[in-house]
Amino acid sequence: MSTTGDPRGSAPTGVSAVLALVIGVVGFAALSILGLGMLTFFTDSDILTVPGVDWWPGIVGMVVAVGAFAWMLWPALAQDRAPFTAVIPVALVAAVVHLVAVGLGALLSGGGATAALSAASQLVTHGSSPVVLLAALVASWAAIALRRTGSRAPRWPWEDDSE
Repeated sequence: MSTTGDPRGSAPTGVSAVLALVIGVVGFAALSILGLGMLTFFTDSDILTVPGVDWWPGIVGMVVAVGAFAWMLWPALAQDRAPFTAVIPVALVAAVVHLVAVGLGALLSGGGATAALSAASQLVTHGSSPVVLLAALVASWAAIALRRTGSRAPRWPWEDDSE
């Protein structure tokens, strides 16, 4: 009796692109929120301290940044062998979109152009934008690593159906 295939079963193909995207998006949101929270805790300051601007531009900015992160990460994950170099544009776009969305949110919330520019500059100078950038780098790298790895659920030898 001869076998034509691998006795250990088919070669693992890694996680699906959709699952890697979901894990990456959730990871980006969680790391961003954690990082921004730790930044405020350790620096004992608020993320935005612009007069006339409440917390809505920050929320809108993060939601838009998560959407941009997913939009940029999907083409890389849709490939069979997702390139690790995709983490750089994904992270840069997520951080810049966050910055622009918070600025536009501050502008549209009635703060005016001065408040919008002040909010955007505070994100950069107080460290919020680097936190979002780092969170996007880590989360996109993890999602691409999940997609590239040839992992599957562990199986014990006695779980093989052929015996």
